[in-house]
This record gives sequence, structure tokens and C-alpha cells, in this order.
Amino acid sequence: MSLISGDQITLTFGDQVATIATLGAALREYTVGGREVVIPFAADELPAAFHGMVLAPWPNRLRDGRYEFGGRDLQVPVSEPDRGTALHGLVSFALWTVASSSATQAALAFTLAASPGYPFQLALETTYALGPDGLTITTVARNAGTGPLPYGVGFHPWFAPGGTPLDECTLQLDAASSVTVDERLLPTGTAAVDGDFDLRAPRSLRGVAFDDAWVDVIPDAEGRSWARLGWADGSTVEIWADGEAKAWQICTGDQVAGVRRAGVAIEPMSCIADAFRTGEDLVTLEPGAEHTLVWGMRLV
Repeated sequence: MSLISGDQITLTFGDQVATIATLGAALREYTVGGREVVIPFAADELPAAFHGMVLAPWPNRLRDGRYEFGGRDLQVPVSEPDRGTALHGLVSFALWTVASSSATQAALAFTLAASPGYPFQLALETTYALGPDGLTITTVARNAGTGPLPYGVGFHPWFAPGGTPLDECTLQLDAASSVTVDERLLPTGTAAVDGDFDLRAPRSLRGVAFDDAWVDVIPDAEGRSWARLGWADGSTVEIWADGEAKAWQICTGDQVAGVRRAGVAIEPMSCIADAFRTGEDLVTLEPGAEHTLVWGMRLV
């Protein structure tokens, strides 16, 4: 009998161990020196709140599941009925295949079949690789069809708080603007970061609840933006993403069953919610074209 989260691939490098589940190409576990960097989930259970999964061909929410592309009005299933949105794309709860694997690296592939709501042919490959600088994740999307397609991608790791309550942690994020939202958590605009939303320097998470996005990322000399979760013992989980990550989502899970403040989701994304409707940072892939986003994490 197969496990509900699919096949399991375990990678090791030094004192790092990562386990990848083929359901959603999910990062199920990642430890360094025996310490949990991400909140794990059991191999024979469905991950709560998209734990560790790839979010494509859009991250976050799509209003009413409706959008227009190429002169066609399209409708995908509404998967978040309380808010009337389609949440986190179409590939998270699909079984990916293992394209290749070694002791330190594994590539998982999935081809999204055309459907009435997304009548395109999208081929995805996500590679997890352990090395001296931690865990690096690379997702390549390719248009395998004959016409252009809309695309966005994000990732949903839940980071562990280092053995203390989340209130004992700090958070820092390289971004200059936050996204304002309506009651459905759909974007209404942006604002210069201020107060609790100004994470350019580390801030305590004590009593702070987030389910918000940030844009206007601040790149370093290599074009990467960074988020840093500071643990009470002085250790830091560093999360970085390349220039294709135009936004970050942070969620403390205060309103999410099963994860309420157990940790914090820190999610690099190529676009914010509703990009299929607004076109903001939406990627249009022409036939045969590819899009690559690279990000990673390490414990220091």
C-alpha cells in the first residue's frame, strides 16, 4: 500500500537531511544537525496548509477562479469556497514523478494536462539539491503546447521556530512595500512598509499575526532577496530567492487549522495574488519557452 504523500526521496549532505514527497513535490522534512528547519509532516498524512508544496501555475488566490487570457474567458474550480477563490494553482495535490536522484539531489517532474479552465500544456521540473550552502530549490516551467500560456509560481514551506514559541522569534525581510488586501485577502494596492510591516530590520513576532504579501523586493549584489527567521538561541534560518521572485508571502497561521503559530510560512513567489486577472508580474510563456526560479534555505 502506497503512502498518502507518495514516494519518498531522502537526501543527505553532512549533517543535513531532506525528505521530498512526490505529492506536490513537497519538502516534507529538512533538518540540520538534527534540528527541524521546516515543520515536518508524516509520510502517511496529507500536509496541512500546503506544507512544502510547489504552487503553480499561480500562487496565492485567484478571484472567483475566473480570468481572461488570449481573448478567452476561463474558469478554474473554486477551491477556497469561504472566500470564493481558487487557491495555489493546480499541481500541489498531484503526484509528481522522480526524474532523477542521487544522494544529494533529486529532480521531480510533472506535466499539467490541459483542462477547460487552463487549456494549456505546462511541463514542470523541481530540483532539490543539498550542498555546503544549504538546500537549493530550482523550478523550471516549460510551455509544451502550441500557444502562449499564463504562468506564476510560488512555494509554501512552513519554517520551524527552533524549539520555542513563535513569539520568541524575530523576522526580517528584504522588501520595501506591503500589499493591501480586502476581506477576501485579494490585493487592493500597495503601501510603503511601516510599523509591523516594516521588516527591513529584524522585528519580534510576539503578538504579530501575518497573512500578507510584500513586494518591491530589495536585491543584494547577486540579485537575491532574503528573509531571516531568528531563533531564540541566536541561530537564524536564512531563506533567499533569485530575481524571479518578485514577492514574498508571510503567514503565521493564526487562522489556519493545524498550524496556528506552530511556525511561519515564508513563501517566495513570482507574483502576488490575482495576477491572472491583473497581469501584475504575470509570466507569459510562448511555445517552447522556459521560466526558472531558484531559491533556497540554510541554518546559520
